[in-house]
Amino acid sequence: MDQPKDLIELTIPAKAQYVGVVRLAVSGIANRMGFSYDDIEDMKLAVAEACTNAVDHAYTDQLGKVDVIFRIYRDRLEIRIKDEGNSFDIAAVKQRSGPIENHLPLTAMRERGLGLHLMETLMDRVDIDGGKGVVVTLTKFMQRDEVDHDVDSPAETRSY
Repeated sequence: MDQPKDLIELTIPAKAQYVGVVRLAVSGIANRMGFSYDDIEDMKLAVAEACTNAVDHAYTDQLGKVDVIFRIYRDRLEIRIKDEGNSFDIAAVKQRSGPIENHLPLTAMRERGLGLHLMETLMDRVDIDGGKGVVVTLTKFMQRDEVDHDVDSPAETRSY
């Protein structure tokens, strides 16, 4: 696997009021890399969801911390959100999330894994590892242009 060009590490207390700091960091880093506005907004929402999950579920009795590591590659941004609190059964959350049901209140849908579904929809890749705590790795690839690289540019097109 290739090495990141840059690595940025941020540690926040596991408190809801610091999730906005992570959103600002995502926005600044992704903007500097050249991501589109829509991709940046998607990343901010997915990262906020992962951080909020860590804040809400990782630590019950003690105050903990959430580590956010940004790995900057030429073609993608990987964001790792790590806590050292309570782990969870990823397969069970995925199974109970099921299809979105409009008649349920949003709070019930969140408890059924809506956050995981949201992260998977907004990001190109989502990897979750449990053990001592939870590590969520969110990946977004750069979309430099909408044209395939092997298509001739207008300057190279010949007329006969």
